[in-house]
Amino acid sequence: MRYKRVIITGFGGPEVLQVVEETALPEPEPGEVRIKVLAAGAAFTDVMIRKGMYPDVKEKPPFSPGYDLVGVVDKLGEGMTRFKVGQRVADLTVIGAYSEYLCLPADRLVPVPDGLDASEAVSVILAYVTAYQMLHRIAKVKARQRILIHGAGGAVGTAMLQLGRLLDLEMYGTASESKHGLIAQTGATPIDYRSEDWVTRLYDLTGDGVDFVFDPIGGVSFKQSLKAIRPGGKLVAYGFYNAVMGRGGSIPLDFIRVKLWNLLPNGRSTAFYSIGALRKKNPDWFAEDLSKLFALLGQGDIKPVIAARIPLVEARRAHELIEAAGAQGKIVLII
Repeated sequence: MRYKRVIITGFGGPEVLQVVEETALPEPEPGEVRIKVLAAGAAFTDVMIRKGMYPDVKEKPPFSPGYDLVGVVDKLGEGMTRFKVGQRVADLTVIGAYSEYLCLPADRLVPVPDGLDASEAVSVILAYVTAYQMLHRIAKVKARQRILIHGAGGAVGTAMLQLGRLLDLEMYGTASESKHGLIAQTGATPIDYRSEDWVTRLYDLTGDGVDFVFDPIGGVSFKQSLKAIRPGGKLVAYGFYNAVMGRGGSIPLDFIRVKLWNLLPNGRSTAFYSIGALRKKNPDWFAEDLSKLFALLGQGDIKPVIAARIPLVEARRAHELIEAAGAQGKIVLII
């Protein structure tokens, strides 16, 4: 049986994404299951991987990108009893999810409750786990504290706004003006980083800054974010948008600066968050946190903002939308 997948033919722009057709389905090894993919996320991490700028991915092209997926167990490997054929599962694959079928180790998979929409469920895996773990595992935010979220109109940003609302946080979010309505609807005060000095604006609004800043931008933004934090607060860095897009900054230097700033005697601390690194260090947390988030989704306490549902074969268009930074919420690839 033939199936399609998207591969990176070489590191570069969206044009390196190519649809290929395989002549036979992959076969699961002992301890694995074959998954028929229903939906895969398209995120900025995929852009970094496509450009060859993601530190945790060592593979060389050609290979399939795809950081997360929701699918149905299609075939069991030898000795596999944990899952049943037809059961829905989720995983943070890092690479490989841009495919109609793939095989994965069963011990990595998290069951997806019945009744959840596949597009909404896949939107929870990377974006909401990232937001949840930064709030609860890294920052340890308490109810009614004050936070600033950069890129508040994106997938992680909107996830954090919804989770922050459950904690009754005082929230501020930087974004382009076109996303301000969405941010305000979610209970935060939007700040237009393009038309005003956002640090000055934040102090005008708060008087003394915020307890936590969550910053995926990097470069000069990390330094500005540190200024926005009041004593006792923390900067949580989790991305390098500027460096990846050639807008200043350097991934290794940005990372080192964030670590060294912890040594400054200013009463503020810093941390760098990586969902993959935290999963390796505390493997049980990922499944625990994702299961909690699936429960919140099922109860209607969270509702992923989906910017677009795009067919897998149009993955290049999805990456173009991500790089343009115009999408509100999550882009999902439908298989």
